[in-house]
Amino acid sequence: MEADIYTLKGEKKGKIKLSKDIFDRKLNENFLNQVLNSQKSNERKVIAHTKDRGEVRGGGKKPWRQKGTGRARAGSNRSPLWKGGGVTFGPTNKRNFKKRIPRSFKQQALLMVLSKKFHDKKIIILDDLKIDKAKTKILFNILKKLSLDNKSCLIALPDRDINIMRSIRNIPKKKVEELRNLNALDVMSYQYLVITQKGIKLLEDKFSK
Repeated sequence: MEADIYTLKGEKKGKIKLSKDIFDRKLNENFLNQVLNSQKSNERKVIAHTKDRGEVRGGGKKPWRQKGTGRARAGSNRSPLWKGGGVTFGPTNKRNFKKRIPRSFKQQALLMVLSKKFHDKKIIILDDLKIDKAKTKILFNILKKLSLDNKSCLIALPDRDINIMRSIRNIPKKKVEELRNLNALDVMSYQYLVITQKGIKLLEDKFSK
């Protein structure tokens, strides 16, 4: 298995051999779907919250006496029956959507997604990716030469590069992630994956049998 290597000018520089253990995995859609849904659940932020009768303000005094008024009994104006009272069975921020994903499942899902990207010709391998200073225009011009200026892409860096991370902030539909944090959901969320030769070597060292 081989793939083209590109320079920062968008020119082909040569070819690189790829490991079948990483880029030729059989796709199991049901398995992958389960892992991706679990990752989405783990990233879910619980925002919606309604107050029950114990959380709303007021209710310290009985609205009127128990008997003799002709009205229904009432013990608190915090009752869900009252306007401004608590909410019964409403959503709360105490809900937990976390799901445990075995480490081996995460790795298998990532390899399946990388294989799919490769066979769909959605992986661009660079000889190197370095910029002298944090400037959006520099990185945008590099992506433009790679024909990625109007496409969504994930850039996987072998090491932390603050210049690239700062430069990509104002470019829409683009994201930078360190290779060690790469996961199936991130790769699937973007149309293209940009990775360097060094990144390929790190993947092979980690996943090749």
